[in-house]
Amino acid sequence: MPKHGKKYRNAVEGLDAQQRVAVEDGVKLAVEKAYAKFDETVDIALNLGVDPKYSDQMIRGAVSLPNGLGKDVRVVAFCKGEKEAEAKEAGAEFAGAEELVEKIQGGWMDFDKAVATPDMMALVGKIGRVLGPRGMMPNAKTGTVTFEIGKAVSEMKAGKVEFKVDKAGVLHAPIGKVSFGADKLLENLRALLDTVQRMKPSSAKGTYMKSLAVATTMGPGIKIDPLTIKKFIDG
Repeated sequence: MPKHGKKYRNAVEGLDAQQRVAVEDGVKLAVEKAYAKFDETVDIALNLGVDPKYSDQMIRGAVSLPNGLGKDVRVVAFCKGEKEAEAKEAGAEFAGAEELVEKIQGGWMDFDKAVATPDMMALVGKIGRVLGPRGMMPNAKTGTVTFEIGKAVSEMKAGKVEFKVDKAGVLHAPIGKVSFGADKLLENLRALLDTVQRMKPSSAKGTYMKSLAVATTMGPGIKIDPLTIKKFIDG
């Protein structure tokens, strides 16, 4: 059994592991239970009633959170000519083509997100094995492969979140920082859940959003009553 420190034990004191609370209460409780000296990230784990092995049930997309993520996102843009200037003007730390790919092939990874224009994807494919496992490979479904490169960079800098269900059908995503406070975190969460809800595949049977948990980086997971999710999304 893993051992937890005193601060964690104090945080879970009084929590019922079997209890399911309303969405609003869960987020507030997660914030209250945060104890680290740094500004912890608040994450959610959403179990969906889908089978990702079927392509039409692979839930993957992106959403621009109304209050951002509360962190500086370093973006690289794979593009040429006027698009390179557009990307840099929008805030991309690095923009380029062949020389940027060669730099990454050499081991450089000093960035968080990547975007690309469609004509660059054959070139970017050369570093797919590097970007893919890190969740950084540009993809049209998440809006990171587009000729509107300036817009894509701006959205990433502002806190656009990409998400994708894992093999078990669970979607993990950040919704902000503890310092945001419950109200702003709830606004971000509503935007995320609304986007995921609208992506529900027609082939998915039974309950779509089966369970939800909220937790800070170091804090305990707070389990949400799934019956409160739809009401929360509808506002």
